[in-house]
Amino acid sequence: YMDKSQKLHNLRHTLAHLLAQAILEKYPHAKPTLGPPVENGFYYDFDFGDGNAPGKDDLPIIEKAMRQSLKKWTNWTCETVSPEKAKEQFADNEYKLEIIDNLEKNGEPITLYTCGGFTDLCRGGHSENPAKDIDEYSFMLHKVAGAYWRGDEKNKMLTRIYGLAFETKKDLGEYLIMLEEAKKRDHRKLGKELKLFTSSSLVGAGLPLIQPKGMIIRKEIEDYLWELHKNRGYERVWTPHITKEDLYIKSGHADKFGDELFKVYGKEDKFFIKPMNCPHHMQIFMDNQFSYRDMPVRYFEPATVYRDEKSGQLGGLTRVRSITQDDGHLFCRVDQIKEEVSTIVSIIKTFYATMGMIDEYTVQLSLRGPNGQYLGDDTVWESAQKALEDAAKANNLPYTPAEDEAAFYGPKLDFMFKDAIGRSWQLATIQCDFNLPERFELSYTNDAGQKERPVVIHRAITGSLERFMGVMIEHFGGAFPVWLSPEQVHILPVSDANNEYANKILASLQAIGIRVLLQDATDSLGKRIRNSKKEKVPYILVLGDKEREKHVLTVETRQGNKLEMTLNDFADKIKKEIEERVNN
Repeated sequence: YMDKSQKLHNLRHTLAHLLAQAILEKYPHAKPTLGPPVENGFYYDFDFGDGNAPGKDDLPIIEKAMRQSLKKWTNWTCETVSPEKAKEQFADNEYKLEIIDNLEKNGEPITLYTCGGFTDLCRGGHSENPAKDIDEYSFMLHKVAGAYWRGDEKNKMLTRIYGLAFETKKDLGEYLIMLEEAKKRDHRKLGKELKLFTSSSLVGAGLPLIQPKGMIIRKEIEDYLWELHKNRGYERVWTPHITKEDLYIKSGHADKFGDELFKVYGKEDKFFIKPMNCPHHMQIFMDNQFSYRDMPVRYFEPATVYRDEKSGQLGGLTRVRSITQDDGHLFCRVDQIKEEVSTIVSIIKTFYATMGMIDEYTVQLSLRGPNGQYLGDDTVWESAQKALEDAAKANNLPYTPAEDEAAFYGPKLDFMFKDAIGRSWQLATIQCDFNLPERFELSYTNDAGQKERPVVIHRAITGSLERFMGVMIEHFGGAFPVWLSPEQVHILPVSDANNEYANKILASLQAIGIRVLLQDATDSLGKRIRNSKKEKVPYILVLGDKEREKHVLTVETRQGNKLEMTLNDFADKIKKEIEERVNN
């Protein structure tokens, strides 16, 4: 028996080999390097040297050759060979020779797999009978890109050819529709059109500037997060943006983050711009004398931290150098982990249900394994892992245990949520930490009057406000629910004769806290309605002579529905949607 994900993995791996064969037939000078299966497909990296290399326009021809060859790919043979024989087979390919040397050095078997007359150096994991198992229209070549050998920029730049591959032609078609939809929803495009954020070459890459409309969204998210925490025992703290290097030397982050840390030099001391808040929160805890009765102690700080990411990896809001974490740290006893995690899980579930992302979410429970270098006592690890798993079960989390995936300082739960078009995003996280309490010698007085180490739980609900905003822009396609919309209502008087009535409505809605804008009759009504819809405003109030005389509103939604309502009824409706954070 083989599960669906393993079948798909094998199918994609097979197609990577099929691509290599098709390339070598058309470009015999090419040197194939590595071709793994990846999410949604596969790729293969080639060195074309000084000879011809394929571009995007050549992909349909290569794809056609793959389909022709697929008919002859009926069974695999596998041969375990000596390093000498493998080197003879790939004598003119320095990339394969490097792989063979590494296998030999590590004492690993060297295997050659052959199908359809094509042989490749490989560990295995293929479709048994590709001609029968693979639908010839379930895959396509997608794009061509550059990639350094082994991902190291000091190495040669290779040509990477990406393919998409699914079980059926239908699955591929649905994925292509999703890609088209994703283009329309791209937060960089919508962010510019809706004036939510901008970037400046003078400010620098990865340092987005949030515009007034974007700031409304960001503040609403931040306020909602605090609302979910303030009655659950959390207290707000604040910490500075720079710190002496000594703090990060003691915490271990100076070694761990290295090049990612921004350095600042004062008149006397060396400083870092902070890349995370945890060591600062340890200092706040240390300044107090807590007993077991005070535990847990819970700190909350939506603070901006900075990491010097490579400029080539930066983009929009989802990959930035300034990261505002909705950060929280809890200091608790081991026997409190399960209850505290359950509280955090309930916050996460409530938050993502409000955002309309609770369907089909998944969770990874990252546990320690035999291979990692883990810090902390075995008994405490076992208690923490059991507490996280018990909390996952108690809260009916759709979790999968993953051995050897824990952080070196403790086990964790990572939450993946799907957006409106089915893409999965890793957003919330809950992590147990035995490292920092040890490094900073944190303690509380236990019920026997002795000093005891607390466990620290790191938790973030959105991960970072910038990235989460980017995800939200794409999830809602810029058409935010009323409570998040920068402008909730546009008032459009049909002519100047209706301005007095329009201004009364404006004042009434402003008085109850609605974000409302009056668009006077300088442009035609049709143009103003189109502009309001383009700006994705939830409600448009068109006010003409009829509305003025009857003391009513014609309310048009951005979906095109029209309702006639009194001002009081409309005010009650929109207030309810905002207060309940209705996802419409």
